[in-house]
Amino acid sequence: MKDYIRKMMFESATLSLEEIALNILVSAVFGFVVYASYWYTHAGTAYSKKFNVSLVTLAILTGMVMTVIGNNIALSLGMVGALSIVRFRTAVKDSRDTTYIFWAIIIGICCGVGDYYVAAVGSVVVFVVLLLLGRVRNENRILLIIRGAKDKGMDMERLVFAFFDQKPLLKVKNTTSEHVELIYEMTRSVYQKAYTREVDIIDQLYALGGVEYVNFVTQSDEITG
Repeated sequence: MKDYIRKMMFESATLSLEEIALNILVSAVFGFVVYASYWYTHAGTAYSKKFNVSLVTLAILTGMVMTVIGNNIALSLGMVGALSIVRFRTAVKDSRDTTYIFWAIIIGICCGVGDYYVAAVGSVVVFVVLLLLGRVRNENRILLIIRGAKDKGMDMERLVFAFFDQKPLLKVKNTTSEHVELIYEMTRSVYQKAYTREVDIIDQLYALGGVEYVNFVTQSDEITG
């Protein structure tokens, strides 16, 4: 029994050069499948080429690690201990990107142990699911911030709702004894459609009198660091 445990702990199957090359090359091939999927399902500023390239290299590196580990338990435990000291501080800007990270890692694991069919079938299913769910776009929102005299508050609200066809959402209304600050949220499509008109909302707001400033701010859910 001790000999069997020692064998499982310290011995591993020896792969030929062809098998090692095949594992790594297949990892690269499936990594490019992930690359193509991410490129197609992300549009505009939601697409990050650096992140996409990292997915390909992640699949290859994971395949290399799994090829080295094989069925050697001792080596796998040592590898886990070595990798656990690494601290990744780059925030993922979109929670959906974690799907692609796990996809690349799992591809590398499957190819590293020679389970190419699992990697192929799983990749086809994930690719089709992501394709059916549609493309990911960077849905930036527009914030309209207005500050003016308190007695002009109702006039400003009526003007904003009329100009943008009652689509803006009033998120914040700050008031003091003399001033009022209004913060509206709207989609970019509403913002762009309104600016096809001849009259500018900013000019109309200042024409009311008592308005100190009018600001448009783009708000994004992306995390930068």
